[in-house]
Amino acid sequence: MEIEFNDKVVLVSGGSRGIGRAICEKFAGSGASVVLNYRENRNAAQETLDLLEGGDHSAVKCDLSDRNQVKRMVEKVINEYGKIDILINNAGIYEEIDVADADSDEWFEHWERTIGINLMGAVNLTYYVTRYMIKRESGKVITITSRGAFRGEPSAPAYGASKAGLNSFSQSMAKALAPYGISFYAVAPGYVETDMTTDILNTERGEIIKAQSPLNRVAKTEEVANTVFLLASDGTEFMTGCIVDINGASYLRN
Repeated sequence: MEIEFNDKVVLVSGGSRGIGRAICEKFAGSGASVVLNYRENRNAAQETLDLLEGGDHSAVKCDLSDRNQVKRMVEKVINEYGKIDILINNAGIYEEIDVADADSDEWFEHWERTIGINLMGAVNLTYYVTRYMIKRESGKVITITSRGAFRGEPSAPAYGASKAGLNSFSQSMAKALAPYGISFYAVAPGYVETDMTTDILNTERGEIIKAQSPLNRVAKTEEVANTVFLLASDGTEFMTGCIVDINGASYLRN
């Protein structure tokens, strides 16, 4: 079955690298117009744009933790494209901290940065995008979370908490906005092979991480993108509210 997204507009946060880049490539290859959001790295955003098939794509700089910037970005996209059919909440950061030894400044800054980008960034973006989806009574929102939401992240507690919050947020929104024809999905990967995880995966710690899966590897970015792509397609509306694990059976839950 061939899935096409001709005439669809897809907004991908954190679209300049890693999972976000793979998602952008997947949708562009199916005929969609892709708008990728980036926070700072314009060069990486341009590299992604250069990889995309078709020509009706763009990149927009925005700090998602700043709701005023988010409002302006969404208005810009609507003015240029007329609509947003699919929103992918992918932007996020991962920071580790020594919980036992952290001083108060380190502790609170760790939480404020991570929650501000990972959780509030998605909350801000979802709010402004769904204002337009509600009017059209149509739309899909897919949020990238993490297996860390379920198993805990002792060296990155704010990350684990932010991803758990995203799961709950996605499910709450699925219930709230179903009457408006808007579907919500969460995708929860384990470790994914990206430029940001390469240094870890090439160490002894990386071998331990890979061995957590019976496949003895971590996910590829395109595997996460394929899952997002499927959920965004027509016919998955009754899956709204789901959380899809993609961790190679490294963490199983009932």
